[in-house]
Amino acid sequence: ARRLLERFPGAEVVALDFALGLLRQAAGPRGMLSSLFHGRRPRAVCGELERIPLAAASVGLVWSNMALHWLDEPIAALREFQRVLEPDGLLMFSTLGPDTLRELRAAAGEARVHRFMDMHDLGDRLVAAGFANPVMDMEIITVTYPDVDALLAELRATGQTSARAPVAGAGLGGKGFLRRLHADLSAQMRESRLPVTFEIVYGHAWRGQTKRPADGAAPVQLHFKRHKEN
Repeated sequence: ARRLLERFPGAEVVALDFALGLLRQAAGPRGMLSSLFHGRRPRAVCGELERIPLAAASVGLVWSNMALHWLDEPIAALREFQRVLEPDGLLMFSTLGPDTLRELRAAAGEARVHRFMDMHDLGDRLVAAGFANPVMDMEIITVTYPDVDALLAELRATGQTSARAPVAGAGLGGKGFLRRLHADLSAQMRESRLPVTFEIVYGHAWRGQTKRPADGAAPVQLHFKRHKEN
């Protein structure tokens, strides 16, 4: 939010989040003196992505950073993005793709790890939500950890627990499961480090005012790019 204020000094930045703690951080210090010395602050709004408490066509840019992967199905949020954007407004976002945490998924099982949507499916969702000219891109980032506990501790500390609906048998499974998880992840260590994959998906699309022909068709071009892992 602070970077957006720096990039667009004449704009009003609205920081939307479900977590009050994060909103307090985004709003920054309060009071007249802090405003004088710390400059402008974003307007903090508490709300959900699927029901954004903003008027239709009220913003020029929607910037969503690492939020959409919390939703098992993002179409409702994308429709809300489309609703609050003014004509020719721009949506830009980043999220996590299906290769994210593949090492953890291999060790813990599919049912215990949140699934992440492929960028092509996200592109389809953008079109279904009414966006024009969506462009998708992705990259693979490998983060290494000193051991299994460091990975699990970071996932807990950053709130990155599974957002999937409850599935039978998808709980922690007790000490036996944790022992097997540690063993399976430890077997994946390379040169005393545990490599963990994160697939970062980027996208942007325009609110637009699509002019439809008499038959109601609305042709939309999809452009996909894919980086190769080094």
